[in-house]
Amino acid sequence: MADTPFTRTPRAQLPEQFHLAWDTLNGLTGEPAFVEVFASNPAMLDFVMNRFYAGIFFGGNVDQRYKQLARLKLSLLHGCRTCNKQNVPGALQAGITQAQVDAMDDFESGPFTEAEKAVIAYADEVALTNAAGRMSPGLYARLRKHFSDADLLELGTVMAIISGMAKLSFVLGLAQQLA
Repeated sequence: MADTPFTRTPRAQLPEQFHLAWDTLNGLTGEPAFVEVFASNPAMLDFVMNRFYAGIFFGGNVDQRYKQLARLKLSLLHGCRTCNKQNVPGALQAGITQAQVDAMDDFESGPFTEAEKAVIAYADEVALTNAAGRMSPGLYARLRKHFSDADLLELGTVMAIISGMAKLSFVLGLAQQLA
């Protein structure tokens, strides 16, 4: 159970529009604290679930596979046990193989396309664990072989929001970190 000082709104008291988010999170992680806590601010919950996840993460112009790879890499680097419970199934549903999931620590030698390797390298730079992260000319060139600048901005924004939400979830006691 999440260790948060924030008030949780039980599913039965959530507005109908957030039931699916609660059901999905509870089904994947067994811990719907994020939705229950953010329900106290419906505008913020709407932003995260509808504008970000539905609109940008699952929408947008960049193929879902790349966003799922980046999200998975970030949650592995951030050590978010709660996130990994949902990100591994999400990656597998997007067509990422178990062999690829297992190879994330050594992705440059793993069974990834060059575009996938470039996206994972980009995630390495954006990760909270890399305070010195930057877009080097070499990484930019690797990414530009497969993506436009607009695509790279979309991917970077997705990764920044995911990283920031992971940090906020840790601070608020909404996600369990790996030991």
